[in-house]
Amino acid sequence: MSLEPLELDLLTRLEDAREDWLRLGEGAGNPFSTWEWAQAWWTHFGEERELLLVRLRSGDGRVVALVPLYVARTKPVRMVRLIGHGPADQLGPVCARADAGAAMTALRQGFRERILGCQVALLERLPAEDEGLAPAAGGRFLRREPSPVLEHEGDFQSFLASRSRNFREQVRRRERRLARDHSTELVLTTSSETLERDYWTLVELHRRRWGEGSRAFEPPRDRFHLEFAAAALDRGWLRLWTLQVDGRPAAAWLGYRMGGAEWYYQAGRDPALEREAVGFVLMAHTVRAALDDGMHRYRLLLGGEAYKDRFATSDPGVDTVALAHGVRGRAAVALARAAASAPAPLRRRVGRLGRV
Repeated sequence: MSLEPLELDLLTRLEDAREDWLRLGEGAGNPFSTWEWAQAWWTHFGEERELLLVRLRSGDGRVVALVPLYVARTKPVRMVRLIGHGPADQLGPVCARADAGAAMTALRQGFRERILGCQVALLERLPAEDEGLAPAAGGRFLRREPSPVLEHEGDFQSFLASRSRNFREQVRRRERRLARDHSTELVLTTSSETLERDYWTLVELHRRRWGEGSRAFEPPRDRFHLEFAAAALDRGWLRLWTLQVDGRPAAAWLGYRMGGAEWYYQAGRDPALEREAVGFVLMAHTVRAALDDGMHRYRLLLGGEAYKDRFATSDPGVDTVALAHGVRGRAAVALARAAASAPAPLRRRVGRLGRV
């Protein structure tokens, strides 16, 4: 289907797009592009900022895409960002995957025509798979971040057969050893009655493992994620696993099942059980559950950690680009590009474009 020409208009209230967003979010197949994610994000991080929600219509008047933006700052330049950034690992237009490129092209044209009324548009973590959205968005490339993916047409056993002998043996040996030496139970959260307990168990295990080194569940992010998890449970997307060892939580895994894929978001484990490899055992179990349930894509999401490489089959990454208008806008983007490639001490002095 050709989406040209696309007509662009702006909304200033989230609620005005709710019906279209619910429909388009399902087609996007990305939990970070859903109405539920955006609504929770706006509640916890919007801080009554100015909303610029781009609505794109086809020639027959049908809404085919939304690009949710807001004014993140007004000085030294007026800059817009995508709603959901920060905790979101992948962003972009809210639409069917096939329509995303055309939506970004229309957004770029609207920016050039100054319909958005800003000097900089920071578009973060656009999927780079296939041809990627960054070229359609235009602008200056700022960075690419790792976002590994496991793709496999088959069940878990056939996936193991496709990996190295060492990897296969590690998966089987660690599972057998844990089951031999301890009483174990794997629990999937399926009820709102246990959601809060299971969620805060995940947060506690994550903090035990990473301590101050992780901002993943810093307030208000902790409440934000709980709110979205409740909505995801209602919609059938939530995948929250807890590994119990000898009757106590040893590891937990938070993700979402949507768009024919498993989206692994965060995890935690008890450092006291490091030798038992409880985190690895739980990770392998979630991959098994996804593949055996017919999910042929398991997204390991943001970050290039070595353990992800053990499971991943490719890493298309996610891209961040910035559109700039006028002398001040171009100068701000140039400064951001320079800061991104500078040594850490200089980056701290110069600052980073888009800091929340």
